[in-house]
Amino acid sequence: MSLQEHKAGSPIAVRCLVITVSDTRTKDTDKSGSYIVEALGEENCTVTDRIIVKDDPLKIKEAVRYGTERDDVDVILTNGGTGVAKRDVTIETVASLFDKEMPGFGELFRMLSYTEDIGSAAILSRAVAGIANDTAIFSMPGSSGAVKLAIEKLIVPEVFHVVKEIKKDL
Repeated sequence: MSLQEHKAGSPIAVRCLVITVSDTRTKDTDKSGSYIVEALGEENCTVTDRIIVKDDPLKIKEAVRYGTERDDVDVILTNGGTGVAKRDVTIETVASLFDKEMPGFGELFRMLSYTEDIGSAAILSRAVAGIANDTAIFSMPGSSGAVKLAIEKLIVPEVFHVVKEIKKDL
């Protein structure tokens, strides 16, 4: 079966929750969150909600669970809190909720970051993706460049296919 045949039957629209993890950003200063909303809107993705939470494991977990329990959310996109600083706890928190991990997302993100953007600093990226409660979750760094790379090169090209695969056994 060709890739195009495999992707056939994917939904024509998906519903997304955008979560920005930051101790300092507001909706007015959240460039990455705003970019995600704008970019998804151009790709037949409806953003059903957008929230900002502090770099706190309980707040992050609460926000992700809020998304996985909603009937109008197929995909959760987090940005921020993915580095190696002590306050960067998004990855540990989100990954602990996964039923399944999609390691290819982080691997490809780091490869693209290395070759197209930041060189060896890509080793600091801990971007991950997985599935929790039949909801796809993509966790990206908070920088505008990283978000743009992840959205344009990885998420938008595959998000409809990912949702199709998650929902096909339901």
